Amino acid sequence: MPRLYGMIDSGNCYKPRLLMAKLGLPFAHVEVSSRTGATRTPDYKARNPNAMVPLLELDDGRAIAESNAILLYLAEGTRFLPSDRYERALAYQWLFFEQYSHEPYIAVRKALLTFPERAADATPERLALTLERGNKALSVMDGHLSTHDFFAGGGISVADLALYAYTHSAGKGGFDLDAYPHVVEWLRRVETDPGHVPAEWLPPA
Repeated sequence: MPRLYGMIDSGNCYKPRLLMAKLGLPFAHVEVSSRTGATRTPDYKARNPNAMVPLLELDDGRAIAESNAILLYLAEGTRFLPSDRYERALAYQWLFFEQYSHEPYIAVRKALLTFPERAADATPERLALTLERGNKALSVMDGHLSTHDFFAGGGISVADLALYAYTHSAGKGGFDLDAYPHVVEWLRRVETDPGHVPAEWLPPA
C-alpha cells in the first residue's frame, strides 16, 4: 500500500489526501511534522533529502516529493487532469501560480498568525506584504472565476484541488473572502464535487 508522509495541519499535505480520497485510492498516512523536527531526522531525509512533506512512497519503494508533483502523478488518466493539451497546460499554469504567487502569501500569513513558533517572524512588514500579495492572488483568481466554473477545462482538475487547499482557510490568515464572491462560489463547487473530504480527514488505519 502506498504511504503518504505528511502533516495533518498542512494544506500542501491535504492536497494529495483530498485527491486520493476522491479517487478511492487506499493509502497509509504517516504523520511527519516539520514543526517537531521529524522531517529533519536521518531516516526521513533518506527518503526526501529536501526534508519536507508531503512525500508519497509507492508500493515499490520509489518516492515522489512536492505536493503538486504528487497531484499530477495521481491524476494521470483520471478526470482531474485534462486530456486536451491546451487545457492540461492551463492546469500546470495554475499549479505554478499556486506555488509561486498564492501559497507563499496566503499560507504563510496563516502560519504566522496561528503557529506560536512563527510569532517572532510575524513582523508588521511581513504581515503587510503577505496580506497585499495574498489579496492580489485572490483577485486574480476571482477575475478568472467570474467567467469560468473551474481553473482548467470544463470541470474540476488538480489546479482546483491545489488552490482549494489554502484558499478555503484563508480567513484564518486575515483574508476577507467575502470580497471575492466568485472565489466563494467556486469553493462551494469544489466542496460539492463527489468524494470531497475536509482537511482533517485521514484514511482508515
